[in-house]
Amino acid sequence: MNKITDQPQSNLFYQSHSNRPMLDRAEGIYLYDVNGKRYLDGSSGAMVSNIGHSNPYVLEAMKRQMDKATFGYRLHFQNEPAERLATMTADLMPAGLGRVFFVSGGSEAVESAIKLARQYAITQGAEKRWKVISRFPSYHGCSLGALALTGYNPLAKPFLPMMRDMPKIPAPTCYLDQDNLSHEARGLKYANMLRDEIMAQGPQTVLGFIMEPIGGASTGALVAPDSYYARIREICDEFGILLIYDEVMTGAGRTGAFVASEHWGITPDIVALSKGFAAGYVPLGAMVAKTEIVDAVLGSGGFLHGFTYAGNPLAAAAGVAVLEVLQRDNLIANAGRMGDVLKAKLTGLMERYPFIGDVRGKGLLLAFEMVSDRQTMAPLPKELNAFNRLVDLAHDRGLIIYSRRTRGGYEGDHFLICPPLIITVDGIDEIMANLTDALDQFAIEAGLDRNRA
Repeated sequence: MNKITDQPQSNLFYQSHSNRPMLDRAEGIYLYDVNGKRYLDGSSGAMVSNIGHSNPYVLEAMKRQMDKATFGYRLHFQNEPAERLATMTADLMPAGLGRVFFVSGGSEAVESAIKLARQYAITQGAEKRWKVISRFPSYHGCSLGALALTGYNPLAKPFLPMMRDMPKIPAPTCYLDQDNLSHEARGLKYANMLRDEIMAQGPQTVLGFIMEPIGGASTGALVAPDSYYARIREICDEFGILLIYDEVMTGAGRTGAFVASEHWGITPDIVALSKGFAAGYVPLGAMVAKTEIVDAVLGSGGFLHGFTYAGNPLAAAAGVAVLEVLQRDNLIANAGRMGDVLKAKLTGLMERYPFIGDVRGKGLLLAFEMVSDRQTMAPLPKELNAFNRLVDLAHDRGLIIYSRRTRGGYEGDHFLICPPLIITVDGIDEIMANLTDALDQFAIEAGLDRNRA
């Protein structure tokens, strides 16, 4: 027997021992275990289930495709669902991002983006360009190529001897700054760090800059000042460097736009998509690139890259149906509206809990961070293990939330509250009731102050 779960020892393993219940079924914003207990999916899994669970329209589309064909290798056949999904995706992207390459997940999408960027540089006679600058903290995936870009020490450090770590600049964590600058001036300060790093590395060696337009798991829904985004684009253009947006978490409507770059009117050169792109119905992602980049690579011998399941017809059929539901049910607009409601309620928690130091995000990509002192923004003692304990307390109450450690992975505790885009005010009220109850219990256990309502 497994002493942790009191269940027969499993042959299956992931990151650690699991003490979670067995899943039975899921519908809408809820999941149910085999004992009938209901859980509100307050994080959409890992920010994946954008349209909710078991949507009948998507399931029917998948069944229709299953009756026709579930696999056709891309070197042997084209298939209509993949062609249609590529067209739909390009139509939803900023103008100029017209070519789509399908993958099975976010790490593959990022890996594809940096390999396309490198091959494009070679076609332009810029063989010396190979460095991709990223941010710290950040998260871009677990494959060795994507991990070299990731700024999250616990995940990357063991594998440093096996990969070529890429240069990093600080993420725009303006909420931690103790200076007299305006918010917009801080944005420019952080953006100009990219220019400084390019000069330090040697502009002729820098291939690209990759960023999450709104931070994901490593920075907890971090939004930079508006000034940051345009300045980053300007710096990349100055040096002929490709701007890559990792929209694996932000894409497919989560922030109130199909891709978060729309909020600032930025057109990246390459975009990585996954997670909500197929909303958990199948493993699916995409790299979307400017047409001239892809044409140059294909015209110089082809893209030296690929995955067996790229453009799988069943996955593509599910992706088409997910995008149709997003548009048909106006879920992107709902993410914006409900995001405003949820963010206001999360911000209200700061009055009750002095240890909540920041609430941030956009749309339904939201997070709050715990601190020991709001004035200094010092993190809670890491020995409290807050990022795990609050998740467990919420889970016990039938609420699923997502956590990580903010400051490089070793301390700082943030919690992502990112329900499916179908959420309503009633669902938000249920989230808040269970979250407040869990926070009360955590405060008691940790000996933290509360301002009683």
